[in-house]
Amino acid sequence: MTSVKTMKAAILVESNQPLAIAEIALPSQLDIGQVLVQIHYSGICGAQINEIQAAKGPDKFLPHLLGHEGVGTVIETGPGVTAAKPGDLVVLHWRKGKGIQANPPAYDWNGQRVNSGWVTTFSEYSIVSENRITPIPKDFDQQTAPLFGCAVTTAIGVINNNAQVKIGQSVVIFGAGGVGLNMVQAAAMVSAYPIIAIDLFDDKLKLASKLGATHIINSNKTDAKTEIQKIVENAGVDVAIDNTGQPRIIELAYELTKPQGKVVLVGVPKKGNNITIYSLPIHFKKIITGSEGGETYPTEDIPRYIKLCQAGKLNLKEVITDHFHLDDINIAIEKMTKGEITGRCLVKCKP
Repeated sequence: MTSVKTMKAAILVESNQPLAIAEIALPSQLDIGQVLVQIHYSGICGAQINEIQAAKGPDKFLPHLLGHEGVGTVIETGPGVTAAKPGDLVVLHWRKGKGIQANPPAYDWNGQRVNSGWVTTFSEYSIVSENRITPIPKDFDQQTAPLFGCAVTTAIGVINNNAQVKIGQSVVIFGAGGVGLNMVQAAAMVSAYPIIAIDLFDDKLKLASKLGATHIINSNKTDAKTEIQKIVENAGVDVAIDNTGQPRIIELAYELTKPQGKVVLVGVPKKGNNITIYSLPIHFKKIITGSEGGETYPTEDIPRYIKLCQAGKLNLKEVITDHFHLDDINIAIEKMTKGEITGRCLVKCKP
């Protein structure tokens, strides 16, 4: 029998509507490979905004829980779990790591089934799959640790694994939100130059500049194409990364990339929003590819990134710009949707 019977959770009941904040019941016992975690903090990723807006098409799993980056303490473990033990502080992440891939749990909301995935974080507790948690040092800062669940691992993974940026290569990053800001940091760590950050909001660009962008462009105020061509002197950029999922921006990123450069797509367009590109350069080593969370392997990558933080080489405190409680998560989501969150917002899940 699990020791926790009920918990507060934010539930997506209907697409394009605010989340319902409600008390739901947990399963009576843990299944093979499942881990019960008390969630301390969760981040909110653009992927959750896409889920709420049903960007990939009609949602077949309503009602369901949300969230894929967080930090918490392990309360109980199910049969077969070896990757963590009660009392461990763990990062919750959506990419697979070491361990069993357990069956996703189902919760009860006054007799109605509430679905869940292998990991969710918008709740006081969560039953997650063993392979979606990675133990971290107990004294590590809990307010920055959630970023290892997606924002940091995706960003560094895109620079290291997808784009494979080399010293001195030029990088342009469309979208300087929570993931984009960490891409700027990662590009700076591998000595890319120039590092061009583009966004619609000056506060995001100011922070990007502080984290390593050598050039910033507000595309609300000036023509991004013209400004990028001035910076790279019409040579094109080596690497273009799109975090926006906007088809016209993806097409611009492709157009501005060198004949043998790389375009990495991180943002996801709404279903049916297609791109149009001239494909001939792809036959001659130009690359356009999509990233799945930077192809990160959390079990190995998170401990390495923690060492970077401890050495002062990775600045995450300044990426967290806004704080909310779980009861106010709809306010956080609305502000994110309007572009009013400068970096990443943090949700405190358990009072």
